[in-house]
Amino acid sequence: MTTSLILVPGFWLGGWAWDDVVAALPDDLDVHTPTLPGVEPAAARGGITREDHVRAVTDLVDGLGGDVVLVGHSGGGALVGEVVDRRPHRVRRVIYVDSGPLVEGAAIDASTTEQVEVPLPSWEEFAAQGSSIEGIDDERLAEFRRRAVPHPVQVVRGAVHVSDPRRFDVPATVICTSIPAEQLKTMANGGPPFHTELGEIHDLTWVDLPTGHWPMFSRPTDLAAALAEAARG
Repeated sequence: MTTSLILVPGFWLGGWAWDDVVAALPDDLDVHTPTLPGVEPAAARGGITREDHVRAVTDLVDGLGGDVVLVGHSGGGALVGEVVDRRPHRVRRVIYVDSGPLVEGAAIDASTTEQVEVPLPSWEEFAAQGSSIEGIDDERLAEFRRRAVPHPVQVVRGAVHVSDPRRFDVPATVICTSIPAEQLKTMANGGPPFHTELGEIHDLTWVDLPTGHWPMFSRPTDLAAALAEAARG
C-alpha cells in the first residue's frame, strides 16, 4: 500500500522549503509539499484565515488513497494537529518537527498587531525568541530570506479548534531539533509556555536531531532519514 507523506511548512515558507529533504527521501514514499493559501509570492493575504489553511491540508488528505502520514514544522505543527482532529481515521501517523499540536483556543501569536500580514523577522529577533538558525550557512540563509513570504496575520493570531478525542489515538512522532526531548517532555502539557497537547497523545515517540529550528535547511538528509523511519513505523 502506498504511503503518502504530506510535508507542511512553518510560517513564511512554501513547499520549496522541503526540496533538499524530498531529494533525500526514499522513492517509495508519495511525497506532497503544499504551499498554503496566501503564502504564494504574489498572493493577497488580507482575507486568508486559519480555516483556509486547515481546509487546504484536509482537502489534500481527502484526495489521497492509502496511508497518510502528516508532517508539520513549526507553525505547521498546530495546523496538522487540527487536520488530525478532523480526519483521525485517515491519518496513520503525524510527525511534529520542532513543533506540536495546540490545545483548543490557543493561538501561535494572538498578540500580533500586524493588520494584514506578518513579515519574516530579522535573525536577531528570532534569536531573542529562541528560534535558532544553527547549522544554516550564509548562502542558505540568504535564500531563505529571499524566498520567504509574509504570513497571513489571521493564520498567526487565529485560534486553534480541536474537539474529537480520537485525535489522541493517532500515533505521533516528535522530532526535537532546537529543544532536546528530555527538556521538551517537561513542557508537553496544556499550560505555558507551549499550550501543547503532546502529553495527551497515547502513542508518542521522541526523536532527537540536534540543530536549530529549521532542520530542513541545516540537516536535510538527516531529517529525511528521521521522517522516513517514522513514516514506516
